[in-house]
Amino acid sequence: MAESKTVHSPLLTYFSVLSLLTLCPPFVILLWYTMVHADGSVSQTFDYLKQHGLKGLIDIWPRPTATAWKIIACYSAFEAALQLLLPGKRVEGPLTTMGNRPVYKANGMAAYVVTLVTYLGLWWFGIFNPTVVYDHLGEIFSALIFGSFVFCIFLYIKGHVAPSSTDSGSSGNVIIDFYWGMELYPRIGKHFDIKVFTNCRFGMMSWAVLAVTYCIKQYEVNGRVADSMLVNTVLMLVYVTKFFWWEAGYWSTMDIAHDRAGFYICWGCLVWVPSIYTSPGMYLVNHPVNLGTQLALYILVAGILCIYTNYDCDRQRQEFRRTNGKCLVWGKAPSKIVASYTTTSGETKSSLLLTSGWWGLSRHFHYVPEILSAFFWTVPALFNHFLPFFYVIFLTILLFDRAKRDDDRCRSKYGKYWKLYCEKVPYRIIPGIY
Repeated sequence: MAESKTVHSPLLTYFSVLSLLTLCPPFVILLWYTMVHADGSVSQTFDYLKQHGLKGLIDIWPRPTATAWKIIACYSAFEAALQLLLPGKRVEGPLTTMGNRPVYKANGMAAYVVTLVTYLGLWWFGIFNPTVVYDHLGEIFSALIFGSFVFCIFLYIKGHVAPSSTDSGSSGNVIIDFYWGMELYPRIGKHFDIKVFTNCRFGMMSWAVLAVTYCIKQYEVNGRVADSMLVNTVLMLVYVTKFFWWEAGYWSTMDIAHDRAGFYICWGCLVWVPSIYTSPGMYLVNHPVNLGTQLALYILVAGILCIYTNYDCDRQRQEFRRTNGKCLVWGKAPSKIVASYTTTSGETKSSLLLTSGWWGLSRHFHYVPEILSAFFWTVPALFNHFLPFFYVIFLTILLFDRAKRDDDRCRSKYGKYWKLYCEKVPYRIIPGIY
């Protein structure tokens, strides 16, 4: 049973699972509709729904068109081909509780560069206009909602019939299995890792592709790109570039190493990331804000500093693990706790817990610059409407929940050593506050 299933009480789990399964799809469509057709005004959309009810929602829900399916199919095939064909260094993931060690090919950065160069090249040479993607966005999201749902059913069946490794299994409950997933590392054949595809090559890649799309759309409509849109696009691209630069490190995080491939992760990366994560840019297309050079630069620099800090936190811990604690952290030897734990097969192993540097400030300090980065690429939209800030609020809730789940998992894994660690690093996320 995946650790993540045991964190919340069964009743709360049921409630949250069923509400997410039913509420997320319409929310994606309503967000798109509000940003693109209702001037970004939540109250305008709310009044419309109050007046027309469920029929109103059905009326504004775009039907997936052939164009939308074609765009998704070409993009997916292109990314899958890059994932399989581009050369990359062999990287081993962390050892699983069942004693398996997944092997990856680290070619994310190459795939990222090829994707953006190809996309911009197609636009530059007049072969494909990215504005087509924006103009069919509603249909694309609609197609992704249904297509990804079918894909999650496929993952559920595969988990029962043909799991890729022993890191799989059922909780005995269909809904929980569908939501949290059956397999930790589902693969098609030996080399095509499904989670790397959904999380990195489809989800994160689409974030960069759509950020560029929104920028081009604004340029084609207005003949220029507002400084607010430039700051938003540059910061998002810097963030996604950082992600692909560090992609091998991401394979050791909770998303890949602990959360199984189900609706929660896969539908989230296939639908929620392209729609919600890119939403500040989607809003700015029709709401160009002129910040002025000085303010634009301040926001840009603040955003880049936050993204760098987020990267440096992850790099620091990765370096600490790689050298087995024999490295310098902020110029001096790191302070650490050696924590031993027992695997499911009964073996005793030990891990090093870093308690200095960024990781001495709080147990999940890296979430602070991550939330601030999101704030800085949203703030160019200014405060006329609440909706562009939905992503920042969502991210804050997501990361606070993730920190809690991670802490609970570590508490059960390390026992007294975790208690010792928490005494040394008392704050969970925000130093001195929480």
